[in-house]
Amino acid sequence: MVLKDLPPDARPREKLLARGPASLADAELIALLLRTGLKGTSVLQLAQQLLTEFGGLTGLLQAEPDDLKRIKGLGPAKRAEMSAVLELARRSLAQELMQRPLFDSTTRVKEYLRLQIGSRDHEVFVVLFLDAQNRLIRLEELFRGTLTQTSVYPREVLKRALELNAAAVVLAHNHPSGAAEPSRADEFLTQTLKSALGLIDVRVLDHLVVTRSEAVSFAERGLL
Repeated sequence: MVLKDLPPDARPREKLLARGPASLADAELIALLLRTGLKGTSVLQLAQQLLTEFGGLTGLLQAEPDDLKRIKGLGPAKRAEMSAVLELARRSLAQELMQRPLFDSTTRVKEYLRLQIGSRDHEVFVVLFLDAQNRLIRLEELFRGTLTQTSVYPREVLKRALELNAAAVVLAHNHPSGAAEPSRADEFLTQTLKSALGLIDVRVLDHLVVTRSEAVSFAERGLL
């Protein structure tokens, strides 16, 4: 079933144009991107399947192109369109963080990190390099693997901070297990990097442990 086959008052595009995008449910907005469903499955049902599979909009925004292959009916064209929209959302958040001090909105930082690394199925360690006004210069993935097994080398973090002329950093890594509680190893790593970066006058503003659904801040916990 395609959108034009729906009753006029149930067509997402007509509703959006008449009442504005805020009037549409999440599934209706996604249906506008998909445009067509499958035999026996309407486009709205397919959209709802996407939301259910990924646990809502937050999970869907974290989906990678390969993740979308799990949904029957999403061929290469639809996956490409969905991935493009998801990437636009990520870039919009990144641009916002580049244009104003990072800690004007800690919530935005957490959302950005969840979109970037929250859904990874392996552990990654990233650093947000900031300028003197605490605006984002760049986010870089520096290490991957279980942090207790894959070393995080302070010299590599220092090297990139100097190359990017960073004045401060925010550290972050994900917990694929879904438990965002910091470990003792996380606390030790944070203090090691804080001491090392302090030698070159680069401040560690925070370290966040990220999962698909939440992010825990060391600064908010008083662990820095």
